[in-house]
Amino acid sequence: MNDQKLRVGVVGLGFAGRTALEAFSELPDVEVIALAGLEKDTLTSLGEKHGVPHLYEKWEDLLATPGLEAVSIGTPTQLHAPIALAALGKGLHVLSEKPLARTVAEGTAMVEASKQAGRVLKVVFNHRERGDVAALKHQIDEGQLGRIYYAKAHWMRRNGIPGMGGWFTNRELSGGGPLIDLGVHILDMALHLLGEPEISTVSADTFAELGPRGKGSASTPDRPTVDTLGSKFEVEDLATAYLRLKGGGALQLETSWATYRAPGDNFGIELFGTEGGAKIDVQNYTTADTLRIFTDVAGVPAEVKPATGAGPRAPRGGEGVRADRAER
Repeated sequence: MNDQKLRVGVVGLGFAGRTALEAFSELPDVEVIALAGLEKDTLTSLGEKHGVPHLYEKWEDLLATPGLEAVSIGTPTQLHAPIALAALGKGLHVLSEKPLARTVAEGTAMVEASKQAGRVLKVVFNHRERGDVAALKHQIDEGQLGRIYYAKAHWMRRNGIPGMGGWFTNRELSGGGPLIDLGVHILDMALHLLGEPEISTVSADTFAELGPRGKGSASTPDRPTVDTLGSKFEVEDLATAYLRLKGGGALQLETSWATYRAPGDNFGIELFGTEGGAKIDVQNYTTADTLRIFTDVAGVPAEVKPATGAGPRAPRGGEGVRADRAER
């Protein structure tokens, strides 16, 4: 809370690292003073483009940068916990790409370390900042839907396995498939809209029907379909879960990288309340005309289309599959 800029280091040169660099450059009270990544040419070019004075191949060296106050982690999931724990141990704030970690144990260790250090640990759940989510949250807080007793959330793709044979489909490196990649986003959005309820029980199932057969891959300029690790498809390609909420209510979750359905990369949330309902339906990352409120007007069923903006910052998207998970 002073005139001094927050001095940040960015780890990772993929989509997440580049996105972080671009975003930080737009904030007048933030200065990126360090960047780390293994690709020397990319490290040099990004450092020159954004005027980053300290460039490192190893993230351990970045954490020792004099004056560093915060770290943005944009690496494969297996490195989230090691980097975050080391950074928090040095008294640095941490911004981590989703998912928080590969396992409950890793995530718990990160949260406990942030509490002990008295530092911020934040996960990049950028989609809760969407304009339609903000507009719907306002309607809920105003009581327009009454008590919400049932919710459904989904993120489904026809062909959207990122980097077939790369780290995304390697269990050790990623921790899981679409549930940990996409499901965490819609779960965060749903719980945010529901007021962060406690969960009493969870039942779930996962499937790997298309990925192991080489079907459902997504090839983009940023993430071509190349077997970089020589690994098998080791994660799920579709997951479903049913969450019971303490105090009543339930949430159904569905997410897939690949399944036989209509083409597209689509996500959304449906809410059912005692006084009204709502639906956010996002087709291929659009931000326009995505929200509907269902209610009664003078006893007659009515549908309302609230005005929505892009939010404080437009959500990453609009570039198909690569927009939200080709970030490491």
